[in-house]
Amino acid sequence: MRSRPIGGTGLRVSELGYGAAPLGNLYAAVTDDQAEAAVHAAWDAGIRLFDTAPHYGLGLSERRLGAALRSYPREEYVVSTKVGRLLEPNPSPTGADADLFVVTDDLTRRWDFTRDGILRSIDDSLERLGLDRIDILYLHDPDLSGDPDAARRGADVLIDARSRGLARAVGIGSNDASTIADLFRTADIDLAMVAGRISLLGRRGLDDVVEAAGGRALVVAGAFNSGILASRRPREDDTYDYARAPADVLERANRIADIVERHGSALPDAAIAFPLREPGVASVVLGMRSADEVVENVQRYDRAPSEDTWADLRSEGLLP
Repeated sequence: MRSRPIGGTGLRVSELGYGAAPLGNLYAAVTDDQAEAAVHAAWDAGIRLFDTAPHYGLGLSERRLGAALRSYPREEYVVSTKVGRLLEPNPSPTGADADLFVVTDDLTRRWDFTRDGILRSIDDSLERLGLDRIDILYLHDPDLSGDPDAARRGADVLIDARSRGLARAVGIGSNDASTIADLFRTADIDLAMVAGRISLLGRRGLDDVVEAAGGRALVVAGAFNSGILASRRPREDDTYDYARAPADVLERANRIADIVERHGSALPDAAIAFPLREPGVASVVLGMRSADEVVENVQRYDRAPSEDTWADLRSEGLLP
């Protein structure tokens, strides 16, 4: 597994990162043993970047990830988590979380990008992870909070936290390219996690982000565009940006698959490899719920398409 630097922070991350949202029972429940096996498989494959958040399963992802990493040397891996959603006791539990995670809702999320809220979030994450430090801290979806000043105000808090040694790198994680670009222009952040905006099917807003980043690092999430690029052939009921894929997107994905297969690779192989060809991208983070999924995705990473494949995709007008 190759690694790349996060700017001048001194951090290096594996080109594949482990996305721990499934450890929070995203869409379907996994057991503690399955979660632990998935993290161990990632470690055995050379993955050294592990990403989580309080949002994922109301803290369950952080607890499981921290427990699984406890047997490994702390200096050999990088952990990122996020701030902006505080977890608090739920005064009106219904028994089930309403936000994509199969967990009980004894806790509830509250947006909070204030200084006190972010510092409390960091302390809570350290406790759940069982760590004495977090390597990378992201603002989590400030554009969705309803507060137009959340990103700028939150960045100031994270930059101060970095100066105090609470993190080695700070940034923003978002689906919104314009929010990311604006924060690169106005704040001394180190990196951004760009979700669903850099894939074989589009580079929406990426040029603006790369220009604003000025050489600072990007971590890519959502490389499969929520499902349509995750199998060898798109299906009519596949999702694209978390909705049913429109006909023109399905047609484009199938044309890409034709060319990729002609060169001996598969659509998911190209989906993982493509973001790593982009300027400034340090890692592609994939959500993986089982050891088998880890092994499969690492094999896809190892089967990166040839330069002839990319040339043919460009000549057909299929590369974004």
